[in-house]
Amino acid sequence: MAAQQRKPGVRPGTRKKGMALGVGVAAALGALFFSAFTAFTDTGVDGPEERQRVAYFADWNVANRDYSIKDFVDSGAAERLTRVQWAFGDVNEDGRCHIPEDADQPWELYQRRYDADESVDGEADSYDQPLAGSLNQLRKAQEEHPDLSASISLGGWNWSRYFSNAVRTKEAREEFVSSCIDLWLRGDLPTMNGEPQGGDGVAEGIFDGIDLDWEWPGGDGKEGNIERPEDRRNFTLVVREFRSQLNELEAETGEEYALTVSLGNSEEIMESSYQPELFNLVDFATVQGYDFTGSWSDVTDHHSQLYAHQDAPTDASVASTVQRYLDHGLPPEKLIVGFPGYGRGWQGVSDDKFGRFAPADGAADGGYGTGTDAYVDLEERDGRRFHDPLNGAYWIYDGDEWWSYDTPRVVEQKGRYVREEGLGGLMLWNLDMDPEGELVEAMDESLKGE
Repeated sequence: MAAQQRKPGVRPGTRKKGMALGVGVAAALGALFFSAFTAFTDTGVDGPEERQRVAYFADWNVANRDYSIKDFVDSGAAERLTRVQWAFGDVNEDGRCHIPEDADQPWELYQRRYDADESVDGEADSYDQPLAGSLNQLRKAQEEHPDLSASISLGGWNWSRYFSNAVRTKEAREEFVSSCIDLWLRGDLPTMNGEPQGGDGVAEGIFDGIDLDWEWPGGDGKEGNIERPEDRRNFTLVVREFRSQLNELEAETGEEYALTVSLGNSEEIMESSYQPELFNLVDFATVQGYDFTGSWSDVTDHHSQLYAHQDAPTDASVASTVQRYLDHGLPPEKLIVGFPGYGRGWQGVSDDKFGRFAPADGAADGGYGTGTDAYVDLEERDGRRFHDPLNGAYWIYDGDEWWSYDTPRVVEQKGRYVREEGLGGLMLWNLDMDPEGELVEAMDESLKGE
């Protein structure tokens, strides 16, 4: 199932710790897990020279959760990441990259003038400067952190409806790719809604990459998406067209541009959506290591566990998903493991096994949608806390609600796994769920092996 947490939410409150693991049985479990955990060693398997540390910035949450680029910089995340992926760029009915005129995106993206206290560098925007908004703030962040690259991610759960139109013929693919390069890489932003911002080249150089997050070629996506039987093949062909036009742009500018794809976590999506040859055309691919389950199930389970517990209702896990993609032809050094900045929760949970793999009445209330809550808010919840380092999973149980999510300790385990398997890195969805940068710090440190 695709990541349906990509919706507006509320701003997380001030962080505080929940109840510590001080309950007798929980402590016994922790001691058992710790003994096994300390037996793990870093095998030192070779991988890429520098592993990718990637995170998504959800631009709608500047307005909805008051999380800005300044917050991103102040948390320390900007200096720890290699790439930020900007969610999302839209594809219109004609199969072109565009910025919707009737949405809030233009204002927040490049028209909103920031006051000095809101700005990354402490400088206020002027009314008629050609680029303002979050993109201008991102440019300032990159000036402070020149190693931070940025990609525009196209599609996502809500904006993949017209991808099939964009790739349906050779001519459509050529025009689609050209429109995306002009808008996002050359930075030719339209003037609209009576604001002075925009113009040819005003955002040039901010994005040096394009990420394709079509959810999903060949079907299984959001209801209402246009689908065609040839989508799987056409996705490969449009990736090839992106690679070709990006190569031409590199020859023109002397710069390098990244091409990446976001991949679903189920075997069905993998088989129906992705031809192995497309992996040769991209710089890396992020694989969703989350949403293996959720409140749509009537039994609790971990939605982002590294390994599946022997008693789990299904065998879905990060490790099994990674292995399927390796078997499908994705080179390990190009495989980026995605992990969530949110948890999945149930209510009316029985007390069997401290709520783990137990019957439930339905979704718990969350601040980020049905049965969904951000890492920062889950850290505030009361309840007994459990960490299973054998399987790379964590949960809270308070006798009625049961929540599973990734903590820095779990992220550290996933970083170790990435190193041991020679994979390409880690990716966080998404930054505003981790406003203090704790998960990003764990990602960074674990991939360095320090």
